[in-house]
Amino acid sequence: MRWRRNALPAVLAAALSVLPPGRRNGCTHGGPTAVTEDSLSGAGGTAPAPDRPEPPSTSRPGEQGAHTAAGRPDTGSDRGEPRQRLRAWAELLRVSALFSVPGDALAGAAAVGRRPGRGTALAIGASLCLYEAGMALNDWADRDEDAVDRPHRPIPSGRISPAAALGAAGVLTAAGLALAARAGRPALTVATGLAATVWAYDLHLKHTKAGPAAMAAARSLDLLLGATATATGVRAPGGTSSPDNVAAAAHRGLPACLPALPAALVLGAHTYGVTAVSRHETQGGSTGTPLAVLATTTAVAAAVLRESWGRAPDRPATTRAKADTGPVARRLDAGPLGKVTDPVRLLAITLTGAYLRTAGPPLLHAALNPSPPLTQRAVGGGIRAMIPLQAALAARAGAPVTALAVMGLVPLARSLARKVSLT
Repeated sequence: MRWRRNALPAVLAAALSVLPPGRRNGCTHGGPTAVTEDSLSGAGGTAPAPDRPEPPSTSRPGEQGAHTAAGRPDTGSDRGEPRQRLRAWAELLRVSALFSVPGDALAGAAAVGRRPGRGTALAIGASLCLYEAGMALNDWADRDEDAVDRPHRPIPSGRISPAAALGAAGVLTAAGLALAARAGRPALTVATGLAATVWAYDLHLKHTKAGPAAMAAARSLDLLLGATATATGVRAPGGTSSPDNVAAAAHRGLPACLPALPAALVLGAHTYGVTAVSRHETQGGSTGTPLAVLATTTAVAAAVLRESWGRAPDRPATTRAKADTGPVARRLDAGPLGKVTDPVRLLAITLTGAYLRTAGPPLLHAALNPSPPLTQRAVGGGIRAMIPLQAALAARAGAPVTALAVMGLVPLARSLARKVSLT
């Protein structure tokens, strides 16, 4: 009996030593192995909501495999690192807001009465580069503030270094100016002013009373960039550039984009309001600002539908191709205000309604409850509303095809906004 009492503990100890470390005593041990994996939402199904950024990782690079169970190969660390880096850059550059940029140049082209062409494409490329340069520079300049208010952002969380963000801003600015130079000297002049405004805003003006005005000027210049690049990109009837026509376009220079000035001011007014609301998105607490911006939004919609801006889109000086306007395109200035039988005017009214529907309700909610989440939602709604506003401006200028093309960006922007936050 004594031998049996001494041998039983020894046998149990030997049996336990054979079991894996995570299964002794019928339960799991050892960190992440105790969590049931979910291939759709991550460990334990605790992935953040699609419109919320992921929390920063608390481990240093190279430590990801240190917490895995013994004997299990770490197959996801090598493949996950490039994907995480790509997501960090997407958050830094706010790629979900990119679709609000091409409509500036397209609306500018419509405002000067021309179909989009090579110059318009170059202006879109330059605008995208300068926009992303501003995003990278914005986070670089706000890295200390974001470390307190938004530590999940790529720079304070350590996923992107400040030097990399600043370098990306410089490279993107140079690329934008190079693309604008390909569209001609007038376009390069406007792009240089746009780049200077972006850098001045991010480095100094953002935290001053002139911040919203600087951002509004940047959006207005972006629309004028598309108008200038399109208007000065004159081609001969045979499809090749004519030296005489190019010289004449260069001689006209910036005055060629003057017809687009009313549309640029309308877009700038909307941008001013969105920027004013964004100044309260981290702390909230402002009721008067969303209400004032809601009134501005209504005024912007009324300006789009106003009967005359002093220029008819189909004046003889305008060389819009018939393929763009079609037989239904008439002068939007003609006729009484209540006449809405014109299909182009109906389109402009519909797109203006979409603009109000996108920007208005979030602003009203933020005014009723000025909390940071609702204020951020109002900012996101204002950014998304730029697309229907650009489309309405194009329709207002008598370019329904361009307007519908701009509205085609809405589903793409909405899909990407579910993955990467707009703010």
